[in-house]
Amino acid sequence: MFDVSLLIERQLNALDADQVVALHEGLDDTVRYHLLLPVENSSTLLMSSMGALGGQVVPISEPGAIADVQESIDRAGQDELTASAALLSDRGQEVTATMTEDDPIEALLALVRSTSSSEVIILTEPHVVKEFLHIDWTSRAQRKLDVPSVHLLEHVPFDAQR
Repeated sequence: MFDVSLLIERQLNALDADQVVALHEGLDDTVRYHLLLPVENSSTLLMSSMGALGGQVVPISEPGAIADVQESIDRAGQDELTASAALLSDRGQEVTATMTEDDPIEALLALVRSTSSSEVIILTEPHVVKEFLHIDWTSRAQRKLDVPSVHLLEHVPFDAQR
């Protein structure tokens, strides 16, 4: 078994799934992909929103409103994760899928360790400034990983990523 941890920023599309699978064509081992999708924590989201409002405290009048926001975030994340896993499964791949509210890189490191992954793929949209400053997910992960990793751009063909 060749285990690959795959950190995704958002739902995969058919092109993403095709390209990920193409990276492992010709391997003698069966490939198992371990998808990891970070989602926001409603409390963190609320705090960053308050910061964007200039630190003003916005009263939440409805009891359970934060829990409702978290439930909505989790439901949307689970839908994206399920759809992404289905795209890989439809291509004959073995897939596990996990959602996390933790720091994406720490969660990725834990996933790599727990699955004994031989490789990591980080699939994100372009983040030019973060990449330039080496604070993007790929740069952060590569400083801590003991396995090969590759960064792919979401929804962009291989030819256009050069």
